[in-house]
Amino acid sequence: MTLFTLTNEALMVKVSSMGGTIEALYGCHDGRQVPLLRPGAATGNAGQSSCFPLVPFGNRVKGNRFSFEGETYALTPNTEWDSHYLHGDGWLNPWQCLEQSSKQLVLEYQHRSELYSYTARQCFELRASSLVVSLMVTNQGEQALPFGLGWHPYFPLTEHTRLQAKAGGYWLEDDQWLAGEHQTALPTELDFNQPTSLPRHWINNGFSQWDGRAQIHWPEHRWSLTMTTEPAAPCYFIFVSDPSFDEGYQFDYFCVEPMSHAANGHNLEQGGGLKRLAPGETLHQTMRLISQPEV
Repeated sequence: MTLFTLTNEALMVKVSSMGGTIEALYGCHDGRQVPLLRPGAATGNAGQSSCFPLVPFGNRVKGNRFSFEGETYALTPNTEWDSHYLHGDGWLNPWQCLEQSSKQLVLEYQHRSELYSYTARQCFELRASSLVVSLMVTNQGEQALPFGLGWHPYFPLTEHTRLQAKAGGYWLEDDQWLAGEHQTALPTELDFNQPTSLPRHWINNGFSQWDGRAQIHWPEHRWSLTMTTEPAAPCYFIFVSDPSFDEGYQFDYFCVEPMSHAANGHNLEQGGGLKRLAPGETLHQTMRLISQPEV
């Protein structure tokens, strides 16, 4: 595992070759450093990182099976603790460095299997007060398949943290952490159309009709972070863990996961935002994290 560091006057980011993960992102201003992502443990375990990529798609597929263009496909679980193929392959495997400078890093991951075969690239670039992360995937298989992209960032959760991210609906959580029935009415505690605090209990829901922009404000640190996506991601997922599930968890982080598609999109009408990639075709997604200290 190799750790790469990118720095400028406004930001410092650390990236690991294992899982293509971010292991730290700090905002820098007037001698202060504030964590904009949960500091990672740099263990090679993506679940302990600051952020990891979702490729060739995110979340879970119900029953590990889907039908596409007249064929039925089966997925194999890829972790010991979940019965589903979860979050793709990139977060679990090493990436190779293609380019590196003080302001930019390019990593590549190649995956070959009987079902999904693809090449993924991630570019991390510091632009003034922004970290720009670009992710692309190219279908290297012999048949067209549905693909999607996203990230799984972990943000610090403080007493007064506020989140704003538009949504027109959300999916209930079903058994085995699967996305359930879609709802068009948001409960008050899950309505982040205006700046709202995060619930202090288990949350694991996807949100629809997003405009691809979210803002997180930490009043204690006098700092905000704005996330934007290009093209505008239509869905985001919110995850807040619970000590009964994760021993030692102290409601000290939460996740807002931008996704180009809905969870279990393989089994939703019109693919839930997943994109059909024929052999050789490529899908792109960009996430920008903008540091905003209060002056």
